[in-house]
Amino acid sequence: MNSFTLTAIGHLPRNPQLVVKGDLSLLRFCLIGNDYAGRDEQGEAREIVTCVCFIAFGAIAEAIARHTRTGDQLIVEAQLRAENHGEPRGERRQEHSYVVQGFRFGAPGRIKREEFLEAERPAAATAATEALRGAV
Repeated sequence: MNSFTLTAIGHLPRNPQLVVKGDLSLLRFCLIGNDYAGRDEQGEAREIVTCVCFIAFGAIAEAIARHTRTGDQLIVEAQLRAENHGEPRGERRQEHSYVVQGFRFGAPGRIKREEFLEAERPAAATAATEALRGAV
């Protein structure tokens, strides 16, 4: 049983980098999100930026690395894992990791939208040329 799970929706601040060692695929990535934080003294809306880092393994790691770019939105389901570390002075230090259990693709970022447009331009130009040839 997993005591703590998290669903996060955010955008990638940079391209994820996959590390493969033998049969293990590991991906570390962060998601950022902007949230409304009230208004300042001049009445302008303020935002706070939250960044949460995740770890993914195996096929999930490979799929995220292969199909995402900077700015893309991801919806991530993760499990909170506690990691206890022993310090040289005998002290215990506890850290947490969010391990991805599943994900869905959200809205594409600017880079991916531009890639889509570049891929569509030659096809649209070819279709227009063929239409003109048929009209003559």
